[in-house]
Amino acid sequence: MLLLGIDLGTSSIKASVVDAETGQVLSQAQYPEKETGIKALQPGWAEQNPDEWWENVQGAIRKATVGNDFAPTDIAAIGIAYQMHGLVTVDSNGNALRDSIIWCDSRAIPYGEKAFQQIGEERSLSHLLNSPGNFTAAKLAWVKEKEPQVFQKIAQVMLPGDYIALKLTGQATISPSSLSEGIFWDFQDEAISQDVLQAFGFEKSLIPTVQPTFSEHGYLEQNIAEALGLKAGIPVSYKSGDQPNNALSLNVLQPGEVAATAGTSGVIYGISDQLTYDPQSRINTFAHVNHSGYQKRLGVLLCINGTGILNRWLRDTVAPGVGYAQLNEEAASVAPGSDGLLVLPFGNGAERMLGNKLIGAHLHCLDLNLHSRAHLIRAGQEGIAFAFRYGLDIMRENGMNPAIIRAGKANMFLSPVFTEAFVNVTGVPVELYPCDGSVGAALGAGIGAGIYKTEEEAFRNMKPLALVEPGALQPRYEELYQQWKKALLQHF
Repeated sequence: MLLLGIDLGTSSIKASVVDAETGQVLSQAQYPEKETGIKALQPGWAEQNPDEWWENVQGAIRKATVGNDFAPTDIAAIGIAYQMHGLVTVDSNGNALRDSIIWCDSRAIPYGEKAFQQIGEERSLSHLLNSPGNFTAAKLAWVKEKEPQVFQKIAQVMLPGDYIALKLTGQATISPSSLSEGIFWDFQDEAISQDVLQAFGFEKSLIPTVQPTFSEHGYLEQNIAEALGLKAGIPVSYKSGDQPNNALSLNVLQPGEVAATAGTSGVIYGISDQLTYDPQSRINTFAHVNHSGYQKRLGVLLCINGTGILNRWLRDTVAPGVGYAQLNEEAASVAPGSDGLLVLPFGNGAERMLGNKLIGAHLHCLDLNLHSRAHLIRAGQEGIAFAFRYGLDIMRENGMNPAIIRAGKANMFLSPVFTEAFVNVTGVPVELYPCDGSVGAALGAGIGAGIYKTEEEAFRNMKPLALVEPGALQPRYEELYQQWKKALLQHF
């Protein structure tokens, strides 16, 4: 029995086929080969085409299932992970009405702030565990005001993964976890927030059917199954935002457990059983994949928009055509501190942990006679690690004090320089695992379809690759971090 996991990322789509019994990854694919761009029609805007996602999902599935030593018709369930906080609007036929306003778009901040004041700061934080900010609900408010001709045609609103499930099954559903990341969920009432609907003037009918994360969200339609070489009628049995899914893929499900990821954006995600919130809303609390009314499981999330995207920008700008592995080697040839060069990585939209400010990315102390390409790459990776430390200190203020962090050996964690900087500047060991979001989505599908009797059963074969611990460089990285933080505070 096989499981198919889909990870709808910002840069590309990944698909994995997993043997449900052994947990072995039989096939993985990424599509398209070239990283997908982000449309920025104005400064601070970020959009992508949902139909392009759908085309790329189909390409990734075909690439992962064709020409392998297994029968694609043995796939018994599908799971979907997706970039969080995006807004997809569809008409009564399920067609996307406009490009998706994605997670790093900043245009809706004034709408979220107005609703925050209208609902009341204390009530908003205690019921939503967040301010509306520039999340999905606020983005919909922008569409309502700025594009009324589009808003009038909207039959339903959804998150990116919900749209892909709709294309696969013809059925629209959404989960409390997804609604919470869109700031539509009231944790006191365990229901769609009436406060948010009233503040923005939305009808409840815009929200699809609400179902648990682990449940059957529709069945693969005959024509789609034929086009993809799969068996018709298999369920989409799991949908989750990428960060809750990343935590699931690392078996981070219980209070006190913490996961991290450093892809296009960077995240530290810890599990709590308390309805906690940051009074300044610099970090966010969402319903985790296993949250329910009788068992509270909240994901406390620090998000840094500008992480891997900075690393990619540096590669494309100063080393076009050079692979990340070579650049990581070059960065390792430079001593910690990059000979005084400092990089602030905040160039991908307003940063929640900086009070929703859009400060841009910055180079400090660039010496044109000293600093090389290797210095730029190392300083960029160290700057990303320092941003994680800045955010982790906010999490510590709010009672999240990880003793160890689990991460997939992927993206920035493939760089020894970044990993070394991360553990030494945070003072927290990192346990690295051979997993990614599409594998986690496949295992989630197995849980949702009842193929695994328990969550624990899904991860019985998971073993760490390595443990990276802080060492003698801790004092040096603390000194460097304080210099970096001083540079950051100049921009407030």
